[in-house]
Amino acid sequence: MLQTPSQTVGPYFAYGLSPEQYLYNFKSLVGNLMVNPIDNPDSITIIGKVLDGENQPIPDAMIELWQIDENNQRFGRFGTGTDPESRFIFHTLKPESVAGQAPYLTVIIFMRGQLIHSYTRIYFSDETTLNEQDEVLNTVPSERRHTLIAQKKGSVYELNIYMQGENETVFFEI
Repeated sequence: MLQTPSQTVGPYFAYGLSPEQYLYNFKSLVGNLMVNPIDNPDSITIIGKVLDGENQPIPDAMIELWQIDENNQRFGRFGTGTDPESRFIFHTLKPESVAGQAPYLTVIIFMRGQLIHSYTRIYFSDETTLNEQDEVLNTVPSERRHTLIAQKKGSVYELNIYMQGENETVFFEI
């Protein structure tokens, strides 16, 4: 039997999934520009780092964002290896509330040493009322919810993803 991508650990992410970002000579199918900020004055930027158990940036993680609401479906991908600060950076529109849920983005993290990718969410700090009512967010113990809530600073939302340790991000089983 052959190994599947979920069973292998290797440097295939950059070449196969985000080639332009790493200056390979062919086009990516998808990138971090989920909407163009020049064309969308309501766009937001999401910035963060993926950190290990010692709070050190993981310089070669790959992040996917999935966004679905009643009017939009968006998908973005970014590797942390090309930013000088090992960050992920996405440009998108803030999702709309669907059926009373708080707006959120689905996040999938791929990285070396991790045989199965991790799933989490990004909620927004300026959605206090909807966050308090969100069924999924309320399944998370109150002392850990902050690990899922991006803090707004102007039109930028910041959220670091901690893979282990004291500040470990809440991950979901899917």
